[in-house]
Amino acid sequence: MTTIPGSIVVDPEAAAAFRALWEPLLPLGRDDRTGGYRRFAWTAADTACREWFRTAAAERGMDVEVDRNGNLWAWWGPPGPDALVLGSHLDSVPDGGAYDGPLGIVSAFAAIDVLASATHRSGSARRPVAVVAFADEEGARFGVACAGSRLMTGTLDPDRARALTDADGTTLADAMRDAGHDPGHLGRDDAALARIGGLVELHVEQGRHLVDVKAALGVATAIWPHGRYRFTFTGEANHAGTTRLEDRRDPMLTYAETVLAARKKARLADARVTFGRVEVEPNGTNAVPSTVRAWLDARAADDVALSDLVASIDRGARERADRDGTQVDVVAESVSPVVAFEPSLSARLAAAAGDDDAVTRVPQIPTQAGHDAGVLAAHVPAAMLFVRNPSGVSHSPAEHADQADCVAGVQALARFLAAEALDGDALL
Repeated sequence: MTTIPGSIVVDPEAAAAFRALWEPLLPLGRDDRTGGYRRFAWTAADTACREWFRTAAAERGMDVEVDRNGNLWAWWGPPGPDALVLGSHLDSVPDGGAYDGPLGIVSAFAAIDVLASATHRSGSARRPVAVVAFADEEGARFGVACAGSRLMTGTLDPDRARALTDADGTTLADAMRDAGHDPGHLGRDDAALARIGGLVELHVEQGRHLVDVKAALGVATAIWPHGRYRFTFTGEANHAGTTRLEDRRDPMLTYAETVLAARKKARLADARVTFGRVEVEPNGTNAVPSTVRAWLDARAADDVALSDLVASIDRGARERADRDGTQVDVVAESVSPVVAFEPSLSARLAAAAGDDDAVTRVPQIPTQAGHDAGVLAAHVPAAMLFVRNPSGVSHSPAEHADQADCVAGVQALARFLAAEALDGDALL
């Protein structure tokens, strides 16, 4: 066995369980040119990942259900109330990394393997256990993040969801039908929610906190509030060569100034802002644009700070538009309030991730990234376990986690599962 920071012992059996699950998943949806993943919701790559999930469940004798919103559930033993649910998502952002999402599902299955082997479990448990794969967490194809969990909790209107379109104009409803799922049943799923007694999502850390404190694992305290806002800048299309600068009504200028101003405002507020997606019309090299649509991702430490930040960016954009002879319209496409994870569940998860002093030794950290666990936290007890990412990079092929740290996460989930769900204590 190998000891890693945080006094977590890595068992070779856990390492073997992890590799057996991880390696078949790696080729699915991978772009050979970039090395990144394109596992967009309701595509062939997504279907392949879902088949991997079904296969993994079948190999463990776990029954699989697909709920009304397309989320996958694999049950270790009979389904029922007060279930302990582990999992994450399988989809990715464009050219995303291998770990964001799938690591949580692989680790959940691997934890069940370790526990089953250690206890020779024959099905006796004091509560049901499930592994879940939430649908369309990243929102990469249809523009709304955590669609599967938002639909399940009723925070995403099903009619709005069905009408969402991708870049090619395909609706979510049509994409789901093409993938063999009926979109007519989308909506709040009280039956599924009622079965969840506790939800734990393991996730690769999307930052450098655990690297800086030299810890393999950390437990989330909260998720910063965040929102996605569509800025539409409009002006007048014109000839790039013959139109004097002083005669232009160029929305690209207003957009550029807004980007720079937003960066400064966020830095002063210790917040995060990103204009990561832009559409330009008519999109000609020799044409002054008529329209620039840009999407702002904004995050801050609390709800008031986020609201003040976005209002300040909006106000500055309008003031700049007045000077440029352009106009700007801002629409909030999604806004998520601050999420606090359940303290008792988080403390027990921290204890499973270390020794008896784990509550103070395992880092307790906030995260600036949204997750399905954050959506569910307003409805069921939820917690998150982070695995160190030595690169500090996410949503990129450079995203990484060392195998020793991944296996430490598996061991932590197995300990947690033993303490929370099994009859008697399992010695791992």
